[in-house]
Amino acid sequence: MFLSRLTIQYDEHLIRDIPFHKGINLIVDESSSGKKTESGNSVGKTTVLRLIDFCLDGHGRNIYVDPEFKTTNAVVEKFLKDKKIVITLTLIEDIEDENSTKIVIQRNFLAYKEKIQTINGEPLTNPEFTKKLKELIFKTTSEKPSFKQLKSKNIRDEKNKLINTIRVLAPNVVTDVAYEALYLFWFGIDVDLSKDKLVRQQNIEKKLQERLRKESNLSQINQSLIIVNKEIVALSKRKASFNLNEQYEEELDALNVVKSEINSVSSRISRLELRRELIAESKIDLESDFAELDVQKIKMMYAKAKSFIPDIQRTFEDTLIFHNKMIEQKISFISEELPDLDAAIGKNRRDLSSLLVKEKTLSDKLSKSDTVEGLEGIIAELNDYHETKGTLEEQKRLWEKTVSNLEDIQNTLDDINSEIYSKDDLIQKRIEEFNTFFSNISSRLDGVHSLLSADPVDGVYKFEIGNIEGNPGTGSKKSQMASFDLAYIKFADKLDIPCLHFVLQDQIENVHANQITNLLTEIVGEINCQYVLPVLRDKLPIDIDISQFEILSLSQDDKLFKI
Repeated sequence: MFLSRLTIQYDEHLIRDIPFHKGINLIVDESSSGKKTESGNSVGKTTVLRLIDFCLDGHGRNIYVDPEFKTTNAVVEKFLKDKKIVITLTLIEDIEDENSTKIVIQRNFLAYKEKIQTINGEPLTNPEFTKKLKELIFKTTSEKPSFKQLKSKNIRDEKNKLINTIRVLAPNVVTDVAYEALYLFWFGIDVDLSKDKLVRQQNIEKKLQERLRKESNLSQINQSLIIVNKEIVALSKRKASFNLNEQYEEELDALNVVKSEINSVSSRISRLELRRELIAESKIDLESDFAELDVQKIKMMYAKAKSFIPDIQRTFEDTLIFHNKMIEQKISFISEELPDLDAAIGKNRRDLSSLLVKEKTLSDKLSKSDTVEGLEGIIAELNDYHETKGTLEEQKRLWEKTVSNLEDIQNTLDDINSEIYSKDDLIQKRIEEFNTFFSNISSRLDGVHSLLSADPVDGVYKFEIGNIEGNPGTGSKKSQMASFDLAYIKFADKLDIPCLHFVLQDQIENVHANQITNLLTEIVGEINCQYVLPVLRDKLPIDIDISQFEILSLSQDDKLFKI
């Protein structure tokens, strides 16, 4: 799929109509970089990329909230919501054939009844919207990888996707197994994609075992149960030797039933609280990762460093905030289950309170009955052993369940890994084909022969990018990303793998002028793709006619939203 057109409007008023063409598409900021007092998105050139992302199931908040520092542009937010701005993105299957299949996506920034979210005119809920986009663009209904993961490398507008060529997903949240599934999908390798979910379940079970082991082990529990059962049999025989009236027996049986229910509910509460504690411990571990440093001292160090390296683009505070933001995302992810756990604990505690009242009533009645001397002592002792037995049986059940779960998970993972490893020849062959394009484009762009490799490590295929000449610098890193993204489109087309035929790349200014010239005049034109670049006018090569590439010109007097 290619980009055809992006419009911004409210009611019948059209604010922007941005057409896209094959090859280089430039969004030009006419402002002089030497005069700008604000960094980032002051005229809206990067916002165009984020509006496209928004239409492709992005959250949209980064259009008016800075993704790193969480500062809100209240003017833009008010404009988008008060004016009920509608963003329309049209995708087309063949950019050179106006009659080919189109996908028309519309979204606004409102909620509930005022929300607009349609594909080809059909209103869709959030899950339906994501599923439909994935089916239409990537021709798959599989749950993993998600649509957001599949589109991630094509929209490089935020920090982690601007510094990493292939690890383009949310930092500190996504596992190596999730990356394995994504990479194998990229290269058309059909495997079971449930592995990431299984690994997450495996980690939870292992943590539960560690917690159980602090209290006791399975062998000790089994031996304790043998002794407790013997004591219960002996006490029951002593109790049976007493001659009791029928009413006393009925009341005693009712009391024992209530006590059994109390034990069961107490065990459930313990189990739920144990799970909540495990999540809370994980949350505390993450919260401990929040960086709390002496910012003033680091400021002095950065000031000294800047005198030696003037081009430092990020302050220490920037890095600190970004790190803490990533930790917050992971805390949010692992805390999702807490509300349901709290509700379940609350209900069971209410049930326990009701049973305790019932127990006291029955106990009071029995205490007033005429009983043989010593019977109450035997009953109390029996009740203690039954309670101990209930606790031990619950511990045993948890142990046996988690052992069984881990065994089942590991067996399934072994089967999946065997399936993946059996396709190693195919994986290596696909990477070899990809590297044919990757190495060629990268060497032409900046003289570095980049290459991709994949190797199974600890049950997971690790994909890495290297090059013959050494580690790339900042500019070369951007060139590496461009080479990878463009090479992938050529590779996918050769193997008929459905993909997005456009790349949105921010901060291209870091690339050397010669490399930009190569992109503009040679490389992109040889590929069936669109390369969309927001860029400052004075960063473009002066000897190239930019008008043929320019799709939008912005300035301080003509910003994207015209506000």
